Amino acid sequence: MITGKTKLLGVIGHPVEHSLSPVMHNAAIAQLGLDYVYLPFPIAPDNLEAAIALLATIGVVGFSVTIPHKQAIIPLLSEISPVAQAIGAVNTVTRQNNQWVGTNTDIEGFIAPLQTTYKRDWSQQIAVILGNGGAARAVVAGCYQLGFAEIHVVGRNVQRLEEFRHSWDNSPIAENLQVHTWDYLAKLLPQANLLVNTTPIGMYPQVDESPLSTEELANLQTGALTSGRSETIAYDLIYIPKPTQFLQKAQQQGAIIIDGLEMLVQQGVAALKIWLQQDDIPVDVMRQALQKHLGLV
Repeated sequence: MITGKTKLLGVIGHPVEHSLSPVMHNAAIAQLGLDYVYLPFPIAPDNLEAAIALLATIGVVGFSVTIPHKQAIIPLLSEISPVAQAIGAVNTVTRQNNQWVGTNTDIEGFIAPLQTTYKRDWSQQIAVILGNGGAARAVVAGCYQLGFAEIHVVGRNVQRLEEFRHSWDNSPIAENLQVHTWDYLAKLLPQANLLVNTTPIGMYPQVDESPLSTEELANLQTGALTSGRSETIAYDLIYIPKPTQFLQKAQQQGAIIIDGLEMLVQQGVAALKIWLQQDDIPVDVMRQALQKHLGLV
């Protein structure tokens, strides 16, 4: 039961109606027997600054940040963690000493399935990342942490791509990172061992869209150990629909596919550890709540 003593958590985004975060976080909170509730807050970009002030006023303990606010929120925070500074994007905010403090748990979420279910030696492998927004920054950092030999980021706006590349100039990641416009994909896709969609193309409600066509994905190196390469993994950070058109098309070409559900769970576990100040987060309960909600069990 929600009362005047119930502590508030939430997620801000635009749109945010599709978010599964309330499902998994409230399941974990219930399992832990805590008097918290996690709510979705639809915040348009023009209202971001006013909304952050309001969330402080009503006593929100912390909140998740999703598209399109992961970078725009940074100037509105009193402090951000070194990992969020390195990525240049925030996905988790907490109230500390009457100030908003931001960090980023997306790296932990992104690499979790690549370190466990699909574990392999990434040191001779090539990652190709579609998009150059806030989510792409976490993926770049995650690929570097995994040890990829080459990390290629593909975007449509030359100026934004150059800004993206230069933003890593003071980081060791710069040595492994290259940026390209979309027309270079035909050369990159046959080399890709990991292909990641960080764009919102294909996200609910535009469920019939894909960032790449079937013809483009036909260039993937999908044969197991062909030319000494392991089978390509296609990874979409989107989790609704499951699977996306992008993943369906990649799977038809023989790729291994990973959707954004496990990344969502693992970044959420990391966020709850921060908000609740405890390590014993029921990850299985969170995963099962999502699977049940999506009709997967």
